[in-house]
Amino acid sequence: MAATKIMPLGDSITGSPGCWRALLWQSLIAAGKTNIDFVGTLPAQGCGFTYDGENEGHGGYLVTNVANQNLLPAWLSATSPDIVMMHFGTNDVWNNIATTTILAAYTTLVRQIRAQNPNMKILVAQILPMSPSGCSTCAAGVVALNNAIPSWASGLSTSASPIYVVDQWTGFVTSTDTSDGVHPNDAGIIKVANKWYPTLSSLV
Repeated sequence: MAATKIMPLGDSITGSPGCWRALLWQSLIAAGKTNIDFVGTLPAQGCGFTYDGENEGHGGYLVTNVANQNLLPAWLSATSPDIVMMHFGTNDVWNNIATTTILAAYTTLVRQIRAQNPNMKILVAQILPMSPSGCSTCAAGVVALNNAIPSWASGLSTSASPIYVVDQWTGFVTSTDTSDGVHPNDAGIIKVANKWYPTLSSLV
């Protein structure tokens, strides 16, 4: 039986080094979920142990730019995932892009994903809180986006290609779980991995 291919998609929170992916992989393997293959055009980075680390976590990228520049189809065709797990929009919020514009980009990506695989299972995170210095609108922007994601997801979810919303917001504290108000530290990556685990493990 072919391994289930899982694409982690997002920005630096996903990609560099994104060690929550390493912990998540480790947890899945420990639970006997061994017929899995994390995929992406970017390689693993060092997280202290060997793990399946390919991903599409592009540092600094905006989801609106990925949609507008039509970047995702090439990544999908290169890797042919069965599941996409997306934590994307942090840089868009940082650039004060409107929630409706970010959600329109999400919709574009979902359409591109389903064009590649009409049976794709899609996990979309309500993104981590952030409180970087020099961004007075960031905290509220994340709240606005996260509040809008569930209804957006329910409107696009189908039986063939369900969208699962994963709450990465609740219980994550920027003062203790990030190194800089944005990127998860060692405590934060454990929380991120643990939030993804229940939904992803049920699908593999």
